[in-house]
Amino acid sequence: MPEYREKLWAAPWLFLATALVIPASILVFTPISLPVGVITAAGLYAACVVLLIVASPVVRVRGGVLEAGKARISTAVLGEAIAFEGEDARQERGPKVDMRAWLLIRGWVDPVVRVPIEDVSDPAPYWLISSRHPKKLAAAINESRRPASGTSAS
Repeated sequence: MPEYREKLWAAPWLFLATALVIPASILVFTPISLPVGVITAAGLYAACVVLLIVASPVVRVRGGVLEAGKARISTAVLGEAIAFEGEDARQERGPKVDMRAWLLIRGWVDPVVRVPIEDVSDPAPYWLISSRHPKKLAAAINESRRPASGTSAS
């Protein structure tokens, strides 16, 4: 069975953007005490960085199971995964998205993989998952769906 693992880390610009908490904290606390402002700013920025790291979801294909964040689904009930990049990915995330679809989308990760669900009892028609390596993810899902070669039915 193929394995794939990817952590959807926040983009570097997001870490820089959260750094705006530093001057804001210093500005608020300077009238009280400059050292308190600096310490508070450092603590708040560190908390933002930890939150960005901890909140980054993992996408994994392992042992016939697709995991996207906290969600899991057997690859046996999945259809052919398709990778989208560029304008096609933008269309899949926006105008073409089905409101019943299950989404794990990160705005800083442009490409996506659409994974149809063939289980009729599942209300979601497909999963749409952000991935920096959509072709590798789609290939791992598709390979995981196929039965192991070399086995014969008796």
